Amino acid sequence: MVLASISYPPIPIWEAGPLRFSLHGVFAALGFLAGGWLATKILERRGFSGEAFQAVLSWALVGSILGARYFTTPAALLGGTPFLEALNPLRGNFSIMGGFAGGILVGIWRMRKVGLPILATLDAATFGLALGTIVGRVGDLAIVEHLGRATTVAWGYGVRPGYDLAPQHNGLECSSAVVDGLCAVPGSTDPGIYHHVAAYDLLGAAILMLVLYQVVKRNLHYGQLFWFWVAWYGFQRFTLDFMRIGNGDATLGSITWNQTTGLIAGIAALGLFVWFSRKPLVTAENDAALRAAPAPVPVG
Repeated sequence: MVLASISYPPIPIWEAGPLRFSLHGVFAALGFLAGGWLATKILERRGFSGEAFQAVLSWALVGSILGARYFTTPAALLGGTPFLEALNPLRGNFSIMGGFAGGILVGIWRMRKVGLPILATLDAATFGLALGTIVGRVGDLAIVEHLGRATTVAWGYGVRPGYDLAPQHNGLECSSAVVDGLCAVPGSTDPGIYHHVAAYDLLGAAILMLVLYQVVKRNLHYGQLFWFWVAWYGFQRFTLDFMRIGNGDATLGSITWNQTTGLIAGIAALGLFVWFSRKPLVTAENDAALRAAPAPVPVG
């Protein structure tokens, strides 16, 4: 007997002529805009050029899209996907971890071009990255994506007859058996209630954002706030994806690809957080010195 679960009808992909739209993409774009806006405001409050940072964001957007798409390519190739199909920019899976990596790497390259101090800019961008994750995950909740393993927790997501889940979860939709008003777990007589991992990730990002506002008040060195964000989110994804193992996600050995990259990023970030204690302290005087440094290339 089901005591409790959370259920709401997903908002499916809709079509307009040859185009297909999903709230996953819509909220990913809104998350990028919201995060970029917040990071710009923080940089401007510290006296750095918002115009230069906007030039960085334009390139970082391209990098994040490419990173999100092609971060999944190795898993696709190892899973038997033909080479050209795995490289198709319009088909295949997208990864938030790849989006972060691609956007940050391209952003660093562009920061050098426009003369923004890299470490100070990355520190400010951590707040935007956390906010962007929060907003972006709303789209995953809307289309019901990233469900985890079956569970009995009261806050699990219950799949009801007629629900059109995100494509990756088509196998969880009703085939015939209905138990206590919910679609049965495939191959089981248990009602279909699953961990809503995207909701957990949203909550973790919200907590992280609150923590960042407390950590930044301490005597940090340039770059440390950014590596704090990398460590937190890396370990967060490593932990949360234990609830997705065996639910169709690509794996590397006994853990998912996102767990592998999250664990590597988290461990590396902890070491870099300590190593960056050699950098200058974040102070108004040091910010002023960074602003006085000549830009190597005009913004354009």
